[in-house]
Amino acid sequence: MVRKIEAPARIPVPGGKLIDEHVGRVNSGDDAISIAHMTAPPGWTEPPQTPEFTEYTVVLRGLVLVEHAEGTTEVAAGQSVVTSPGEKVRYSTGPEGAEYIAVCLPAFSPESAGRD
Repeated sequence: MVRKIEAPARIPVPGGKLIDEHVGRVNSGDDAISIAHMTAPPGWTEPPQTPEFTEYTVVLRGLVLVEHAEGTTEVAAGQSVVTSPGEKVRYSTGPEGAEYIAVCLPAFSPESAGRD
């Protein structure tokens, strides 16, 4: 069955980051996958988390920093990063902020994010 999604759902979060979920628990009722367009301001950061999902991040503009056990990985526009379930990570942005697409398998939920 073909399902057209007319528009994303804007999910409010603190710190000035915008989340527009196209596919996922909130906008389309899908729990197997979530696909969201993110825009985060310069210097944005979130608490560390140990998610129960794999996250695939494609950076469209700016710089995303991913802190993990081995250090910090810088992901620039045109690059991607994959984080695994059970791995403690912390996302932030560089001095220009960032715009990126995040795909989570299974779909993101606040409960499965494992935030500290």
